[in-house]
Amino acid sequence: MSSERVVFAVGAHPDDVEFGMSGTLSLLVKAGFTAHMMNVARSNLDSNELPEEEITRIRRHEAERSAEVIGATYHPPFVDDLMIFYEDTLLRQMAAVVREIRPRIVLLPSPNDYMEDHTNTSRLVVTACFSRAMRHYTTIPPRGPTAQDIYLYHAQPHLNRDGMRNLVVPELFVNVTGEMETKVRMLGCHESQRRWLDETQALDDYIESMRQANAQVAHLLARSGWQYAEGFRRHSHVGFSAEDRDCLAEVLAANLERRKEAATE
Repeated sequence: MSSERVVFAVGAHPDDVEFGMSGTLSLLVKAGFTAHMMNVARSNLDSNELPEEEITRIRRHEAERSAEVIGATYHPPFVDDLMIFYEDTLLRQMAAVVREIRPRIVLLPSPNDYMEDHTNTSRLVVTACFSRAMRHYTTIPPRGPTAQDIYLYHAQPHLNRDGMRNLVVPELFVNVTGEMETKVRMLGCHESQRRWLDETQALDDYIESMRQANAQVAHLLARSGWQYAEGFRRHSHVGFSAEDRDCLAEVLAANLERRKEAATE
């Protein structure tokens, strides 16, 4: 598989990609990219009523349906909820997926978010990408090394604030106003989340919560005139690509702006 037009979007749980990355992912698919989606955790704890095996099955089916909306390949999770740690086995498993996909662009969680599953997913994906060309690093299952340049883009933390309540202002803004219908379709596939988020996080309308978060990102780009946007911060290119390019900006130039002066609230 050629890596020139491959994008890999990774979240900790089913629906994480849909909240903060799916509009950008949809735009990349329209630009000719082959898309891959993954959630690291099975979301086996996302119900206080259903048996664990049943909610795990439901959450995977919902994630598969969401990927189908944009024709993305879905990669199954590795581990149970609250068990995403920066540790050897998970790192080797994630590295195998990266080597198999050979992505050019990787969309991944913020390095600081409101829960550790998100933060640890970010760390795992970064190192998995860094180790892609190390011949003596053995993945699970074994996959040969790859040497393509790779560009990492960290999405906004949940509701645009880090774990210490600080507003995170992105470097890059992607206009997803025209992709909101697709985002709603994808997030709407996760029907089991509505009641769970209402019970545990007081989010009685998770689709509206997503809209509000994306609207806030658009507002942070002063004078943008956009209704909805997704935000990203670039990871350093050192160890990942030979030159410091902004691959996402090159591909989505018509729908992307860099931060100039931004609003503060």
